[in-house]
Amino acid sequence: MIIKKSFLAPLLLVFIFLESVSAQQDAQYTQYMFNTMSVNPAYAGSRGQLSIAALYRSQWVGLDGAPKSQTLNLHSPIRNSQLGYGISVVNDEIGDGVVQETYFDAVLSYTIDVSLEGKLSFGLKAGGNLLNLDFQGLRNFDVEPINVDNIENKFSPNVGVGIYYHTNSFYAGLSAPNLLQTDHFDNEQRDANSVQFLSKERINFYLITGYVFDIGGNTKFKPALLTKVVGGAPLQIDFSGSFLFNDKFSFGAAYRWDAAVSALFGFQISEQLMLGLAYDRETTDLGGTQFNDGSFEVFLRFELVKSFKQLVSPRFF
Repeated sequence: MIIKKSFLAPLLLVFIFLESVSAQQDAQYTQYMFNTMSVNPAYAGSRGQLSIAALYRSQWVGLDGAPKSQTLNLHSPIRNSQLGYGISVVNDEIGDGVVQETYFDAVLSYTIDVSLEGKLSFGLKAGGNLLNLDFQGLRNFDVEPINVDNIENKFSPNVGVGIYYHTNSFYAGLSAPNLLQTDHFDNEQRDANSVQFLSKERINFYLITGYVFDIGGNTKFKPALLTKVVGGAPLQIDFSGSFLFNDKFSFGAAYRWDAAVSALFGFQISEQLMLGLAYDRETTDLGGTQFNDGSFEVFLRFELVKSFKQLVSPRFF
C-alpha cells in the first residue's frame, strides 16, 4: 500500500497539479467505435432508431486513485426529418474523488444524402462541465501542505462541432467536441510561498474512420482508426481490427500507439441489447509494475429496434 500511494502522489502532481499544466486531454476509450457520440456530435441519429449506450472504464486497476470514467449517451433521429438529437453525460474521476469532472451536453445533427448509400451529417453540441478539486485530499498521498482553496462545482460552458460521413460499409468523422479553452484555476497572483500553477482544457481534435469487409461465411471484418490531436500532448493513435460472426459475436484486438494493447469482445444479446468488453495492457513502464492489473471497459447498448425498424447494418457502427 505504501508503494501504491507514494507512486500516485507524483503521478497526480505531474498530470494535474504541477506548476504549469498546459494541456488536459479528454478521457480515452478503447471501444470508441461503439461510443462515437462522446467524441463526435454528428453521429447523433445515425443508427436509425433510439439508441441508449453506457460505458464504464476503470484504468490501471490496482493503482490507488487511478482514473475512472462513466459515459451515458442517448440519441435518435427525428421522424420524417433530416434531424437527429442526443444527450451526452461523461464523468471522470482521479484520485478517489480528489479530481472529479462531469460533462453535460445536448446534441443536434443534420443529415443530407450525398449518394445512393452515402449520408453526410453535421453536428453541434452545447453544454458545459462541473469541476470539483479537493486539494486537501492530496494529504492522503503527500504530507506537504497545499495552500490552495478547494474548487466545488465550478461550471464552465462549452460547445463542440463535428462532421460524419457513412455508408453501409464505411464511415469517417472529424470533430472537436470542446471548442472553448477553459482556464480552470490560476493562483499566479498569490504570494511567493504558495503553489503556483495553471490548468487549461485545450481543444481536442478527433479523426475516426473504419471499413467493414464481408469476407463470407456470415463473417465480417472491420479495421478502425481513431486519431486524437491536442496541443501540448503527444499524438494519440488507436488501431483496431474486429471480426463479426452471424451479426452476434465479435472479437478483435487493438493497439494504442506507444501506450497499450487491447482485447475486444462483443455479444449481441438480442435485437435490442448489446454487450461489449475490453481489456488494455500498458506497453509503457507503468504496465510492468506489479500493482497495475491493466484497464477494463464494459459497454452496454439498448435500442428500440421494433419501434423504428431501421437498424443500420452492419452493427459495427
